[in-house]
Amino acid sequence: MAEQIRITTPLTDETIKKLKAGDSVLITGVIYAARDAAHKCMVEALDRGEELPVDFTGQMVYYVGPSPAKPGEPIGSAGPTTSGRMDPYAPLLLDKGLKGMIGKGYRSEAVVDSMKKNGVVYLVTTGGAAALISKTIKAYEVVAYGDLGPEALARMEVVDFPAIVAIDSTGRNFYQEGQKAYRQL
Repeated sequence: MAEQIRITTPLTDETIKKLKAGDSVLITGVIYAARDAAHKCMVEALDRGEELPVDFTGQMVYYVGPSPAKPGEPIGSAGPTTSGRMDPYAPLLLDKGLKGMIGKGYRSEAVVDSMKKNGVVYLVTTGGAAALISKTIKAYEVVAYGDLGPEALARMEVVDFPAIVAIDSTGRNFYQEGQKAYRQL
C-alpha cells in the first residue's frame, strides 16, 4: 500500500497540485459537512444575491448526514453520501472558492470540468466505515440551515480523516484508471 499523505486545511493550490488520483491522504483541520438539501439552500441564496453562510475559500466539504451523537461524542456515525446528488450545485460552489469535496461515487462531466477550471480535488472515503470515520471527527457544530437536521451545514474539526483522491485537479480519474487493468478488449 502506498504511503499516506498528510494534508491540512484550508487547502492551498500547491497542496492540491501535488495530489494525484489514487493518493491516500489523512486530512487534519476543518471540513464542512453538507448534503444535498444544504447545497440547494446555498445555491438558492447565491441566486438571490446573498452571501454564503461561510467563506469556502480553500475549504473542503464532506457529503455526509451523520447519525445522532452518543453522549460525550461530537458526532454519530458519519459515512459518505453519494456525491452525484450534489452535482447540480457543485460547479457554482467551486466557482466560490471551494477546493475539495469528499464523498463516494462518480462525478458528472460538468463537475470534473469545473474542478479542472478551479483547481479542485475530489476525494472518496469508505461508506461501510462510518463508525470508524466518526472517530477522526473531534468537533461538530451546525453553522447554517439547522432546520435541515443531519443535512445542515456544519463545521467539523478532524484529525487524520482518511480519504483517497478519486479525481485530481487535472481531471485524472482513479475510478477509470483503476478499472483499466481489469478490462478485456
